Amino acid sequence: MRRLAGMQSVWILGVLLVIVAAFSVAAGTKFLSTSNFSLISQNIAVWAVLGVGMTFVIITSGIDLSIGSVLVFSSVVAAKIMEAVGGDGWSTAFIGILGALVAGIAWGTLNGFLVAKAKIPPLIVTLGALSVALGLAQVITSGIDIRSVPMALTDFNTYIKIVGIPALPFVALVVVIAGGIVLHKTRFGRYTFAIGSNELGARRVGINVDRHLIYVYALSGACAGLGAVLALAQFGTTTIAGQSLTNLNVIAAVVIGGTSIFGGQGSIFGTVVGLFIPAVLQAGFVIIGVEAFWQGVAVGSVLVAAVYVDQSRRAAAQRGSSRPSILSLVKVKQRTVS
Repeated sequence: MRRLAGMQSVWILGVLLVIVAAFSVAAGTKFLSTSNFSLISQNIAVWAVLGVGMTFVIITSGIDLSIGSVLVFSSVVAAKIMEAVGGDGWSTAFIGILGALVAGIAWGTLNGFLVAKAKIPPLIVTLGALSVALGLAQVITSGIDIRSVPMALTDFNTYIKIVGIPALPFVALVVVIAGGIVLHKTRFGRYTFAIGSNELGARRVGINVDRHLIYVYALSGACAGLGAVLALAQFGTTTIAGQSLTNLNVIAAVVIGGTSIFGGQGSIFGTVVGLFIPAVLQAGFVIIGVEAFWQGVAVGSVLVAAVYVDQSRRAAAQRGSSRPSILSLVKVKQRTVS
């Protein structure tokens, strides 16, 4: 119980419950309605998929600022392919889905290669990819959104519902569960934690760090490609100008959920909890009539607090490890007397 109480994801869950309780008192049944929670779940579906890949990247002590732009680029590639093939059936949609995944994985692999092999800092690599991917998407479309999305894809989100909730959140749930299993129950996940905790130590025990980093960034790109498909299904169009803050929102959610910006620590559960905070704030502010601009203030404040707590915990751990144990002091004293 003491260990659970010290986990950042647990006390962030407590913050989320307090926020939900506050909006429930202020807005009553409007906030607690099924339609409101259905809207919240749809809003975080795309972010949740992106958050899985971002969690792996940040645990390795990296960062991926390009994830929103890669989503836009992948959605443009998918929309262009589906427009060229024509038709509104699933055959056209599957070709577009494949195109989005290939585009996302290609960008992620390129980012990983530059980080792992060229030794360029992840911040610089993904910042450059952010600009290049978005620029190429605008060049391909001349800055105009493509609306030729097959009806099979949009109908999937509109008409297929489970417990009154559209299908997209359940697709995201499957990705989240799969990501959690891979991160916490497989060798790939253990290697990810090892590299983020001590990259030099990971190399010395035989982990191919460069190859693993490429895989991790490719995974982040694949999540961006899948997120592009979900965005197309949700909106029925590309969203070239609508993803400018996606990367920052996802990074904030991952860090708020307890994934250390310094690497080596994190969980998919914490990421999901962190994703719900901005989504719940947005829905609650709309219902009670508060300007949406306050959402950024609230999320930013929680983000700074989360990083401060992480820094404080790490500093305390380092101070504890640097103190000599009682047993070592006794041994030193015995050697001195002898």
